[in-house]
Amino acid sequence: MKFFDCTRSALRSPFNDDVVYQFEYMEYILDYGFDRLGATSEVGHPILMTECECNPSFSRARMAELLFETYGVPSIAFGIDNAFSYKYNQKLGNCGEDGLAISCEHGTCHVIPFLKGQPVLGACCRTNVGGFHVTDFLRQLLTLKYPYHTANFTWEKAEELKKEHCYVALDYLSELQIFKNNKEEAEEKTRYWQLPWVPPPKEEPPSEEELARKAALKEKAGQRLREMAAAKRSQKIVELEKQLSYLEELSEQLDEAEESEASAILGRSGYLSQQEIKSAVSKATQSLRKAKGESNGNEEKADASTADKYPLVSVPDEELTPEQLKEKKKQILLKTTTEGKLRAKQKRAEEEALREKQEEQKRAENPELYLEELRARYSELSEKFEQRKRQKVNGGQTNGNHGSSGGVGRGERLNAAQKERMRLLASAAFDRGKGEDTFGMRDEDWLVYNKMSKDNDDDGNDDDESELVRIASKLQEIDPTFVSKSEAVQLTPEPPKIRPLTAEDYRIAIGIERFRCPEVLFQPGMIGIDQAGIDEMVSISLRRLMEDESVKQRLCQSILVTGGSSLFPGMIPRLESGIRQYRPYLSPLKLVKAADPILDAWRGAAAFGASSKFGKQTFSLADYREHGENLFHRYNIVYSL
Repeated sequence: MKFFDCTRSALRSPFNDDVVYQFEYMEYILDYGFDRLGATSEVGHPILMTECECNPSFSRARMAELLFETYGVPSIAFGIDNAFSYKYNQKLGNCGEDGLAISCEHGTCHVIPFLKGQPVLGACCRTNVGGFHVTDFLRQLLTLKYPYHTANFTWEKAEELKKEHCYVALDYLSELQIFKNNKEEAEEKTRYWQLPWVPPPKEEPPSEEELARKAALKEKAGQRLREMAAAKRSQKIVELEKQLSYLEELSEQLDEAEESEASAILGRSGYLSQQEIKSAVSKATQSLRKAKGESNGNEEKADASTADKYPLVSVPDEELTPEQLKEKKKQILLKTTTEGKLRAKQKRAEEEALREKQEEQKRAENPELYLEELRARYSELSEKFEQRKRQKVNGGQTNGNHGSSGGVGRGERLNAAQKERMRLLASAAFDRGKGEDTFGMRDEDWLVYNKMSKDNDDDGNDDDESELVRIASKLQEIDPTFVSKSEAVQLTPEPPKIRPLTAEDYRIAIGIERFRCPEVLFQPGMIGIDQAGIDEMVSISLRRLMEDESVKQRLCQSILVTGGSSLFPGMIPRLESGIRQYRPYLSPLKLVKAADPILDAWRGAAAFGASSKFGKQTFSLADYREHGENLFHRYNIVYSL
């Protein structure tokens, strides 16, 4: 990486389907190789460069230009890596002069026929699937299977898992059935990869010392709060005592003073009458008793009397000022309203007691009929209540004055009480605009507030809602299986509980992926490549040979399998089974794996470079400068090994 400038370009492969097309990156690779060999300035030595079958002449020309112009190489020769591997294994006795070479490489797979020791390039076959696609397919499958561990599935790790665990199935469909039926054999064939996992710390119960310490802190905090509350209560008691003392002194002054002096005293104090001062004294006394925690007696003594709440009601009009007269009218209205509410409340309580008594009698006489009546009443009120809610949201359509879109005006959504309130407001505003504002001069004017009270806003909606709640409680008491509509709406599914992660969650199971990924060498359509598999490529290559059947049988008796992808367990039996499907019945067939599928091409090239034939296959820098790129097009180099 010391030759690579990461700030200028990204790291990429110089190969595309085993053909060099990124010569900028190829230069980095050559720099590294020559540097390790000790050639730091110029390479004064002939070079033998391996390439794939039928390498395009433009790629060979660019490579020659790079070696001649950049490194000053004196001469260059090119050769096929599969041919070197075949010739090396031929010397070892693994294959004969006539045979086939099946090369499963990184980005491609090739099949080359050999006749009398020479490659027949016109009959070779190629498919753009190799070990790279197997690794990439494995990484994609594991990423889809374990999306939360995507960062762990690097290219290097996927390559390592492929080499350690993948194999070629003899019968792909039968192997799939084993994993589909969840047999014990499937579990035996599954491999596991344990990712780094740190168990979460166990929550140990607190010790007695910790509990004692927390209890002491809690008690200390509680004591501090109690002290603050006591100080605040003491301050309030002092303020109430001062207020009560002031009110008592003020009341004594009014008792001893004359009428003219009493009016001046009241004006300075801010109170309207002596009765109001007595009411304030009563309230202050009750507040002081409450602050001190003393008992206030029964409820009648605890509540302020009506006379204390409305002191001006019992005072004659002649003794009051104009401001006090207005205040008296307000107090009369409030007193009337309060007493009316109390009477209505008492009346409702009596009616409720009578209704409860009658319902208990019905329930005792015929429980089933009583239950049916309750359900019918509940359904009626529920529908009525829902209809009112829909009317508020969507608007009523009782008067027919709605457009084609279904929209209605605000006036159509108002109930009777709201319409009455709007009428009263309009009337008050209309009367006020005629002349002098005389609203409030008569007692009847204040009744408008009573009519416009919010208690009458819903026009019986509150009564219906309370009745609905009462009937629902009755039904729940009688029928345990009953669920009200409000409760049914509020019922929401509980959120799933978060399970703590265990070592199992960090264990990657590699089962069907072990044989599914190498299957792309035989079925490239699994990854979207519409080309032939390596077993079918043998049949295609034999058909391209213009020879009789006896020659083809002789070739099939010496098939050499080389390349890194040939190291998958089960590759030779699967290839033999696949090739037999394209050969005549009982036709002879023999497949042999190379002695070293990865390095045999280099060993064969090294043996050829050391032989006397190497000098005859090279062309020099002078030839290149004389003919240029036409040299590669004219000669179309054929390798005589």
